[in-house]
Amino acid sequence: MARERKFTTEDLFQKTKKLLLELGYEGFTIRLLAKELGVTRAAIYKYYENKDELISDFMLYEMNQFMSDLKKLDEISDFENQFEFLLRAILKHDKIHQVLGMIFLIPKQGNERMAENKKKLNQMHVQMYERLQQLIEKGKKQRKIKSHLPDELIIGMIFQTISIPNSSPISDERWFASMKEMVAYGIFNHD
Repeated sequence: MARERKFTTEDLFQKTKKLLLELGYEGFTIRLLAKELGVTRAAIYKYYENKDELISDFMLYEMNQFMSDLKKLDEISDFENQFEFLLRAILKHDKIHQVLGMIFLIPKQGNERMAENKKKLNQMHVQMYERLQQLIEKGKKQRKIKSHLPDELIIGMIFQTISIPNSSPISDERWFASMKEMVAYGIFNHD
């Protein structure tokens, strides 16, 4: 009997992310994932009862990665450096909102593991927004951010701007610098 090929959690989640982004929730199957990993479906079913359990575990993994980066903001004291770090962290995890949005496609009825994952994801989502709101408030107190602008709009603008793909011949670093400038200063000249 042939020995089952092994895969790491990282491999599993990278391929899961790839397929979810390419095919969406409806197109994602354990069969396609097994093919991507070069393993049998049984190898995946050893760890997960179904695709929804796997996807919810993957989402939790992605959110943990992003939250781990956000915690590093506390190591930076200067607001402008925190802001740049935040933009780079969001850019690094630029597909997180697209992936996490699929949580609403997972059926409400599921096993205990899925329910627990959904609960954790909701808590982490709240923590993420609280952390971002704290940074926005700090910027407002230091008069770096206009105080009359709604926090939710600022956070939304940051995420939406960062999610614009660079399909131009501009280098990634110049693209990032341009996005940072647009978020921080807008598009109008203030001469």
